[in-house]
Amino acid sequence: MVKRSVENAEHYRWGDRCDGWVLSPSPDMMVIQERMPAGTAERRHVHGKARQFFYVLSGELTMELEGTRHLITAMSGIEIPPGSRHQARNDSGADVHFLVVSSPTTRGDRTDLDG
Repeated sequence: MVKRSVENAEHYRWGDRCDGWVLSPSPDMMVIQERMPAGTAERRHVHGKARQFFYVLSGELTMELEGTRHLITAMSGIEIPPGSRHQARNDSGADVHFLVVSSPTTRGDRTDLDG
């Protein structure tokens, strides 16, 4: 077992200036800490098998789930069932930091959608 944090986890950049740190890379459960600057968004997409839980550590995350927007504030979260169209957005004026727990891993299980 290895203690992981943003200091020693695998880091990657995505989207427009967003960061991700892979805290647990297991194929049966992936845990990622992410940072989205103000005004950024991921592409709308769907996962065929993975169930996800987004948990906001600080800031505010807007999660569009099946066309409905949900404002997720610090110390709260939202579950995304497999097959659900969703998009994480930061519509606020400050960074949002959050955890994404996926079971199983989302690697190879993502289809980007138009619009």
